[in-house]
Amino acid sequence: MRMIYTAALSPKENSNGYYARIPDVPGCVTTGRDLPETLDNIQDALAGCLCVLEDEHQPLPTPRLPEAFEDEPGVVHALISVDTLKYRMETDTHAVRKNVSLPAWMATLADQRGVNCSQVLQDALRNLFGRS
Repeated sequence: MRMIYTAALSPKENSNGYYARIPDVPGCVTTGRDLPETLDNIQDALAGCLCVLEDEHQPLPTPRLPEAFEDEPGVVHALISVDTLKYRMETDTHAVRKNVSLPAWMATLADQRGVNCSQVLQDALRNLFGRS
């Protein structure tokens, strides 16, 4: 699922780097040595938090636009876009064994031609889900 949330970014006191948090997603916080790293880290943290909520069948928090937040000294807001399906495809490489049933003739022909049925199924499901 693709979502866009607002991040609150602030410089670390007495050191280089930034703090980042997603106010609408409790516990979604991170840091970075510089702004690009901080933005990458908060995007990753947000995707992880949303995936956990999805896995636990919890409702996703409603995102608010930056103008919905009160001004805080030293805090800037940025929009962070995440796609949990894309994130899962990139990070969850854990294989799960699934038994499938094929007509005998199809299984025999696949074996004879050296077809990797697991790969064919994965490719078909990626196509079905609209992801390459």
